[in-house]
Amino acid sequence: MIIARREAWTGRLLLVLLMAITLLPFLSLFVTALHPSGTYPPGLSWPGEPHWENFAHAFQVARMGELLKSSTLIVLGVVPLSLVIATMAGFAIGHLRTAGRNVVFIAFVLGLTLPFEGIITPLYYQVRDMGLLNTRWAIILPLIGLFMPFSVFWMRAHFVNMPEELSESARIDGANVWQLFWRVHVPLAMPAISSLAILLFLWTWNQFLLAIVLVDDPLKRTMSGALGAFQGQWGTDIPLLCAGSLLILAPTLLIFLIFQRRFVTALLQGSLKG
Repeated sequence: MIIARREAWTGRLLLVLLMAITLLPFLSLFVTALHPSGTYPPGLSWPGEPHWENFAHAFQVARMGELLKSSTLIVLGVVPLSLVIATMAGFAIGHLRTAGRNVVFIAFVLGLTLPFEGIITPLYYQVRDMGLLNTRWAIILPLIGLFMPFSVFWMRAHFVNMPEELSESARIDGANVWQLFWRVHVPLAMPAISSLAILLFLWTWNQFLLAIVLVDDPLKRTMSGALGAFQGQWGTDIPLLCAGSLLILAPTLLIFLIFQRRFVTALLQGSLKG
């Protein structure tokens, strides 16, 4: 009994320690952002007079309103289309008895091994030849393709566990393949689809590498990609840079706090299904 209590307290202390380590960088950014603009704050010291106007100044000089619009357009271009394609492909590979589906599934699995950094150079030349450089399509189209292996793998993990009796009953009632997919399996797949939507949103919103390589105009990038331009312009103004970084992180943190339970469910589904 004593050993069990000791292990429980040890686990709690470890969780508190990990939480403190995780929150420390955000606390450092927040405290630094409240110091006078142009100064170099000494560590985690609370300013005598907090300068809350740094956030308004950073929002203005970084043109956060336009960046928010650009990121929203990119997310709306990537997430819905990726969900539709991945859901249809996952259904075909995971539930339908089609010829060659295992070969196609292995091809998608191999796509998971491709790192973004390894394909960024040929991707740049391909996007340039298509005439899409410095446009939002230079981010949207590659992200749909790069997210597709994981998205199909995710949805296939759901559909492969669906009972065959559901489809057989629908076929007996006269349902064709499209009706079987749209009216029977899509409603049952909404938890997996919504979880995947959250993951795709977070990955798209935080996309940095493609944004800075394929788009020169910071106002056409994602908010995370625009951070590089903001840092280059205001890199010597540490408080203003920290305020801008927090503003860029705020939408992602807000979405995570609102949908944190579904986000954890998404991770658990990805680890338990297969």
